[in-house]
Amino acid sequence: MRTRQGRLARIFSPLLGCAMLFMLTTAAGIDNYDDLPDMGSPSDAILNKQLEARIGRQVYYSLLSTGTVMTDPEIQEYIQSVGMRLVAASNASGQRFKFFVVDNSVINAFALPGGYIGVHSGLILATDNESELAGVLAHEISHVTQRHISRAVYANQRNSTLSMAALLGAILIGVATGADPELIAGGVSASQGAAIEQQIKFTRSNEYEADRVGITILANSGFDPMGMPAFFETMGRQTGSLSANRAPEFLLTHPVSSDRMAESRARARQYPVVDVADSSGYELTRARIRLLTSSRPELALEQFRSLQKDPAYKGSLEVEYGLAIANSGMGNYDKAEKSLTTLLRENEGIVPLHSAVGVNRMQSGNNEAALETFEDAMELFPRNVPLTVHYSEALIRDGQAKKAHTILLDLLNQVPPTPEQVRLIAIAANKAGDTDESYYYMAEYHAMTGNLRMAIDQLKLALATPNVDNVQKARYKARLEQFTSYLPTKGK
Repeated sequence: MRTRQGRLARIFSPLLGCAMLFMLTTAAGIDNYDDLPDMGSPSDAILNKQLEARIGRQVYYSLLSTGTVMTDPEIQEYIQSVGMRLVAASNASGQRFKFFVVDNSVINAFALPGGYIGVHSGLILATDNESELAGVLAHEISHVTQRHISRAVYANQRNSTLSMAALLGAILIGVATGADPELIAGGVSASQGAAIEQQIKFTRSNEYEADRVGITILANSGFDPMGMPAFFETMGRQTGSLSANRAPEFLLTHPVSSDRMAESRARARQYPVVDVADSSGYELTRARIRLLTSSRPELALEQFRSLQKDPAYKGSLEVEYGLAIANSGMGNYDKAEKSLTTLLRENEGIVPLHSAVGVNRMQSGNNEAALETFEDAMELFPRNVPLTVHYSEALIRDGQAKKAHTILLDLLNQVPPTPEQVRLIAIAANKAGDTDESYYYMAEYHAMTGNLRMAIDQLKLALATPNVDNVQKARYKARLEQFTSYLPTKGK
């Protein structure tokens, strides 16, 4: 079993490295920011939106490269859809957002610069309803729209650039990993502790503002505005029976006082009372998280059986779906088939149920039935990302890689792809005999996950592939030049 300390060590180093490297390589340009036009925020002179996006992207890539980010297509589709529903009700002003789930049982969530928002799997399972989860996401969205990290760095601008780099690294590491207080304290001590301690206090003072803005977003997007204070109060009550060093990490990175809870509840009461039912996506996502974070499907099955006995869960879609996919994971395909087809017959509008039936049939070896299931579903839900991904996997398994390549490219042209989608395109292209295309899409995959040198190597292989036509060759060369230009030059 992986220890928490081991996981933190793997994440800590690349995150700190990214923050330090980024700040040091831009140090020469910081003094010149005063020459830039004022866009309305003095903090832009230290950390503007373009730089925030670069930092956030680098930290996200580091998390992705450690295997910490959950890439399950259904989970990713759900969290992004909920996040964007909230963003639509905010004053995001063109800000891009990327929502993702971190495989970590610690109850926590965090906002990175540039609109990258992560929520731990443990927090999703700790929520009692979808409005509580939406409340957490709305709070993190507010940290981004209110430019809290940028403002924090600006408030500490008199420190050296090196101290700013260490500060930013400490803040990001703390929120992204749910690190133990001792570990954060060590980082604080190693990088001018007094300045960083002041800065972390500054960011905590922004929690009230994120609450106020977040509750408005929550109400305007159709969720229960009480979801935010309800989750805070649930977490706050846990401190009554837990010592400080065992309190939920959410309380350490988002300190909740009695005054703050009272203020958030009073603000939420200003909005009409709404009765919001949990979406099927919320229930199915929780079930998938329970299965995918279990070391063995047998353990997940026992967990679902235990929940089935709980009156609060009896007959819930989360439990019934969870039992079915756990059985499928254990190889009990006939039992899973019976359960999933019953659920699908009763809920034909729920896309993941179509996918689950198809995947179960594919894994059982009945690829013909699986393809028929996916094709029928694709007629009903064209270009649904998880469905298209699973259909493509079935096509590749059936020897129809060319067709899989075609539908994946069609999806790519319509919907911004995830790294896993691009990787699947590369696999389909390779099995279809399109070797140069396979190298090209592997280059794109490595670029999306932050490994530019590997991306460049893949493009060189694409160019060296025999019989590449001139149009494709020009395309590969242009991308190679673009990626190469991003690399630091010698002597700088």
